[in-house]
Amino acid sequence: TPVAKTEPKTETATKVVASTAPKELQDTLKDGSKGPKLIWIPAGSFAMGSPGTSTSKDERPRHDVKINKFALSKYEITITEYESYAQATKRPMPDDLYMEHDTSPVVLVKWDDAFNYARWLTEQTGHKYRLPSEAEWEYAATGGKDTPFWWGYEEKPGMAHCFSCESQFDPRKPAKIGKFQPNPFGAFDIAGNVSEWVYDCWHDTYKDAPTDGSAWEGGDCSLRIARGGSFISPQQSIRPAKRDKLKS
Repeated sequence: TPVAKTEPKTETATKVVASTAPKELQDTLKDGSKGPKLIWIPAGSFAMGSPGTSTSKDERPRHDVKINKFALSKYEITITEYESYAQATKRPMPDDLYMEHDTSPVVLVKWDDAFNYARWLTEQTGHKYRLPSEAEWEYAATGGKDTPFWWGYEEKPGMAHCFSCESQFDPRKPAKIGKFQPNPFGAFDIAGNVSEWVYDCWHDTYKDAPTDGSAWEGGDCSLRIARGGSFISPQQSIRPAKRDKLKS
């Protein structure tokens, strides 16, 4: 995602967290259909943000965060998965950009709907779902690596779908889910393709940020945080540490 993004052109999907899961899980909804596939993200600690030499003030100060084990959706939420929520709650569907519903990520989703989609999954499955915290998302996106990208230190072609990633897919829209290799934790498309909502309110810096992996409220809650960059982002903007703020 560009550093400054106009709200009508925002491409946002989401990943959701479940409170309990085996190594991989797919809960059943009340109508017998399946919810999102989930993977375990192991407990650990990491240095969140960027070093003091970074010019990105909002990614500083770098600080150590402890993360408890949690389950995260394996892929970005598809149009079909989101459509079940929209039909059940009589919410309008966002533009599908003429993409295939079963295999393409839902886009142009408001934060409120991403939040309520996770709550709807809780009601449907009997298990607690929610948006990940910003710290949980960044930790999952690193794949356990302490490098600017989960694959290493340098930009590398063909690892994700973004403006300068040299992917084989249509540069005018997102790629189908799961078309690139997963990161070491098993999360697909967590870099590029479409940006993903997290729970936290916007803060200009990490001064006084929580260190236990919890979501950070306070700040400016009219703005929420989207992570991961998108198909229109330069590769530097799909780093795990990169932050974008959007109207909720």
